[in-house]
Amino acid sequence: MTASRIVALGHHQPPKILSNDDLSAMVDTDDEWIRSRVGIRTRHIAEDETLVDLAVGAAQKALAHAGTTPDQIDLVAVATCTAVERSPNTAAAVAARLGIPTPAAYELNTACSGFSYALATADHAIRAGAATRALVVGVERMSDIIDWTDRTTCVIFGDGAGAAVLEAVPDEQAGIGPVVWGSEPEKGEAVAISGWKPVISQQGQTVFRWATTQVAPLARKACEKAGIDPSELRGFVAHQANLRIIDAIAGKLGLAEDAVVARDVVDSGNTSAASIPLALSKLVERGELHSGDPVLLFGFGGGLAYAGQVVRCP
Repeated sequence: MTASRIVALGHHQPPKILSNDDLSAMVDTDDEWIRSRVGIRTRHIAEDETLVDLAVGAAQKALAHAGTTPDQIDLVAVATCTAVERSPNTAAAVAARLGIPTPAAYELNTACSGFSYALATADHAIRAGAATRALVVGVERMSDIIDWTDRTTCVIFGDGAGAAVLEAVPDEQAGIGPVVWGSEPEKGEAVAISGWKPVISQQGQTVFRWATTQVAPLARKACEKAGIDPSELRGFVAHQANLRIIDAIAGKLGLAEDAVVARDVVDSGNTSAASIPLALSKLVERGELHSGDPVLLFGFGGGLAYAGQVVRCP
């Protein structure tokens, strides 16, 4: 039997940093108001870099860390909800820029859970024998869809990308556990991106109540399917939506005291589909997580779609 594992990660953020004080000069808000509600201090905002530029920046680092050349990749999956061009899709554009010759290439949009969805589908393709090495990217230019006069949303989001290289391994070396995924479509309007000139809107309290009550049981189910107790996890990387949500979920999981909980939202804001790979890549780069460490990933949000799995660090 064939399985897959993550062999390398990479991330990229644009250089411009927008602080809470910068935002207070634009809308009626201040640092204390933002920190007390979402825990964010800064976020990165793209100026000259396109969505594809961000994705390529993260992908190049992941490929370099893996020691993998573009011609060895046979599947490219990009998770995003902020693509402007409908065709060629973002994955195809990224593959062209990287010089990947003949990959299967698809773009996936489940918003904030997108990376976990894309990781699962790439893992499934490898297990089915349809691919041997995959590049999975989560990327967003959230700044394109923000109403900068709306203080309830403009303080939350940022831009960035994270990427992972997957390769086929024997089943006993599997590094990506079974996915737990689903959605609550009747609550889909709680986070929406709509209109010909798309703008994001959010029912903050609805999302907060759902995430703080429903995600922990689903996350424990992902651990159960992977055959691991939450107390054995070395790390937890949730979608970086809101620091209060992250801490509430982590507190309900029964993690070990020394388990690492990603809190990249403080410095990067909510980067939707990019938030999980971005945060995970940083933790590995800083040496806070090590090769083989079991880490629970769990994405949730837009459309109230969710997905999570336990992975082993590269």
